[in-house]
Amino acid sequence: MIELSKNKQMYTVTMNNDANMICLDWQQRMLEILDQLEVNPVAGTAMVLIGEGKFFSNGLNLEVLRKLDGDGWSKFAAQMNEIHRRMLMLPFPTVAAVNGHAFAGGAFLALSCDYRIMREDRGWICISEVDAGVPLPQGMMEFLRLRLPAATVRDAVLTGKRYDADDAIAAGFADDKAPLENLLSGATELATDLARKEPGIFKAIKQAYYAPIAAGLR
Repeated sequence: MIELSKNKQMYTVTMNNDANMICLDWQQRMLEILDQLEVNPVAGTAMVLIGEGKFFSNGLNLEVLRKLDGDGWSKFAAQMNEIHRRMLMLPFPTVAAVNGHAFAGGAFLALSCDYRIMREDRGWICISEVDAGVPLPQGMMEFLRLRLPAATVRDAVLTGKRYDADDAIAAGFADDKAPLENLLSGATELATDLARKEPGIFKAIKQAYYAPIAAGLR
């Protein structure tokens, strides 16, 4: 479902379950990975988040989630907020290598990383809740307002617009693009470069930067 690998101080988190749709089991695995990432990181630590195949993540598994009762939904929502908050506040650089479609919850996962590099020839990033019939909680709306330009947020949430790599870079969803064969190496190189910063200062500045979003997700 989600694999964690490490090469020296570089972590790679690979979502490898086809469309990588989010459910309670997915959340539990991601929380386990975050537990490992947060344990005493040393200088030079960084992380890349990537999917496999056609999808980065196709968002929430609504077929499964619609079977939850009220308590189940409350647990799911609380855990999703916790995952986003903890990803944002990881005390080292994080880069999303968006290998394919990143819809709805998948787009939020990408936005929970410091930087995003998209596959240049395939895949859209999209806040598709307006078309999926899923309301956006206030906390997630504030998340978007603090991560994206105002006009991008308006168009993304009200129209469900799909952004390819070039459009995503222009709109502020992505920072760069790469061919698939260079996507992981490019994301790793960016994360490694950022990890050369003094880790205590990097952590303090990063966590101060994301503090307003993190507060809204508690």
